[in-house]
Amino acid sequence: MNLLISWRNIWRNPRRTIVIVIAVIIGAWSMLFFGAFARGIINSMLANALNTLTGHIQIQQQGFRDDPVVENRLHAPEQIAALLKKQLPASAQYARRIEVNGIASNAYNSEAVSIIGIEPDKEAKLSFYGGTTEEGKLLETGDMHSIVIGRGLVESLETRLGRKLVLMTQNASGKTSSRAFRIKGIYRAELEATEKRYAFISLSAARALLEAEGAVTNFCIKLEDIEQVPATHAALTPDLPAGATILTWEDMLPLLIGYLGIFNIFIILWYIVVFVAMSFGLVNTTLMAVMERIREFGLLKALGMKPFWIVRGVLTECVILLLIGLTLGDLLGLATVMSLQGGIDISFLAEGTEYFGFANIIVPTLSLRDFYIINGIILILGILVCLYPAIKAARITPIEAMAQT
Repeated sequence: MNLLISWRNIWRNPRRTIVIVIAVIIGAWSMLFFGAFARGIINSMLANALNTLTGHIQIQQQGFRDDPVVENRLHAPEQIAALLKKQLPASAQYARRIEVNGIASNAYNSEAVSIIGIEPDKEAKLSFYGGTTEEGKLLETGDMHSIVIGRGLVESLETRLGRKLVLMTQNASGKTSSRAFRIKGIYRAELEATEKRYAFISLSAARALLEAEGAVTNFCIKLEDIEQVPATHAALTPDLPAGATILTWEDMLPLLIGYLGIFNIFIILWYIVVFVAMSFGLVNTTLMAVMERIREFGLLKALGMKPFWIVRGVLTECVILLLIGLTLGDLLGLATVMSLQGGIDISFLAEGTEYFGFANIIVPTLSLRDFYIINGIILILGILVCLYPAIKAARITPIEAMAQT
């Protein structure tokens, strides 16, 4: 009965009811869409960071992260490989690498690069290397004289596919070592800085360049789900050889953690701003409805209705309006997010997006957690802000009502 009466009451003034519902729809839609867009940016930043040779977990020799030279290579790579085969989930992927700093040069220019010695077949499943070849071919296992570099480095060195490139670095003896390679492939990456930085050669070619037989500087591990990282870290740590250390993506990317925290704060601030704007309209309109019905509330009090029942009636009206607005706002928000699954092109902000490390195409992503939080915020806080007009209605006395003309 209370629900039916409240339903009839809200349609006494259809125009006012529609205004409130539209305000709730716009609030719910904007919170859902902006939350999904911001979550898409966060996912883009994280995916780019993990795919740019970071992975979920890396095993390195202590000191390698601070000084990435071949002298700080792993001392027992075979023991670590056996441990990974034993402890990693069946769906996980891992590969050995050699990563050192060096110089890439030709007859015209030279550039500082990170020389990455890889296992070609395994690396293709771990990082951006496997799916971004713009021109030419990827490396093959045991390929001793080929190199794959980024489009940015090609342009910087004024070279092209098939040309020779000389890599120079410090070898295991502390001496300068150099070797010529032919450009076999050119890759594209989300960030131009990535294209200019990384030069890929095979693991065997890197060992020959460094004169370090069997050398491995790190193992990179990619898990099926990022949520598996803590359990995998705990499983591997006890059996690591002496001197080896295990790093999660959070250990390797502290700046990214800071960015993600900032974006989460922005999302919360946006929710607050939208709700405050929406709540003013909700309170004012509900208060207007209460003031128009002073004589009605006074009569109900004179007939013996308890103040609690009046509060309950006004709040029920508020809840009905919120549920209508939320339902329509959610449907509109979900439709908007689904229609943009092809991505939003923000390439006109390329310099800014590259600085923060996310892609030029952002795919809005709406999680169930965000969906429940948004609806919970609007519903619970909406009821709370409606308490003021509801209590005001409950305090109206028959004498006050009689004074209204």
